[in-house]
This record gives sequence, structure tokens and C-alpha cells, in this order.
Amino acid sequence: MTTRWILAVLLLIALAAPAQKRETYRGPRPPKPDIPYLLHAENLIATEAVEAREDKRKEETAYVVNGAASPVRTPLAEPIFLIETEKLIPEKLELYKLVVKGGSREIAFPDNPKRRARIRPVHLIINKLDTNLYRIEANEGVENGEYSLTPAGSNQMFCFQVY
Repeated sequence: MTTRWILAVLLLIALAAPAQKRETYRGPRPPKPDIPYLLHAENLIATEAVEAREDKRKEETAYVVNGAASPVRTPLAEPIFLIETEKLIPEKLELYKLVVKGGSREIAFPDNPKRRARIRPVHLIINKLDTNLYRIEANEGVENGEYSLTPAGSNQMFCFQVY
């Protein structure tokens, strides 16, 4: 009798298993792929997607974006992004503070590798939420100013302002 009871329980478990769905992300989804969106509660705000101009200087290379300020703004000192990927690799994204000079925003990297090592991106936490959907968070507070989330080795920038 106990063997039949065990078999019946196992059969019920086996039949119930396909009915259970894997829990998926139920929050807002970015409307366009490969663009990071700032997450404000349930609202998504697209970052300013631009191609930076590379400017070779005496002992450094600067990446320059036109305009003194991004139209995309967040009050969050530890910004949170959602991105649905097709081509971008979330683990290659880096967050840098930009300097405003002469009506443009820029970041300059020294050509000397020892000096270049001093410029470090803001630490990020990357969590996969669903197929091709990622949550990216600054893992440290940032001060007010202009910032860019950029794929390493690319002139592509996703700019925003912390106020």
C-alpha cells in the first residue's frame, strides 16, 4: 500500500510540474533594444545616445560630446538602468563622470598607462532579469554632474545628468 501511495504522489508531482511557470520579470520593459533607460519607480527614461568625437591632444585622448548638459536628468545618486540587449554586452558597460569644458562634455584619458590607471569607472552591479534584459546599478554614490554609460573600447555614449 505504501508503494502505491508513493507512486501516486510522484505522479501528481510530475503532472503538476509542467503547469508551473518559471517566474519572469514583471516590471517595465525598455521600448528599444541596446539603449540604457534610467529607472524611476515604474517609469523608464531613455539616456541620451550619442557618438563621442575623439580628440587627440598632447599627452591624452579626449572623448567629447556637444552640449554642456544632457537633457536626461535623474535625482538618484546611485542611478539604476534597465537595458534590453541585442548587440551590447552589459558586462562591457562602464560609467564615467564627464567634465564640462567650453560648452561640451568630455572625458580625457592620458596616453601614459600609469596615469591612465588613475581614471576609474564607477563600480556597477549587473543583474540579469530575463532573456536579454538586465538591471545595471551604480554600486557607489555619485556626485551631481554629467555622466556617461559607455561600452569599453567604443565612442558610443549614453549620457545623463545627476542633479
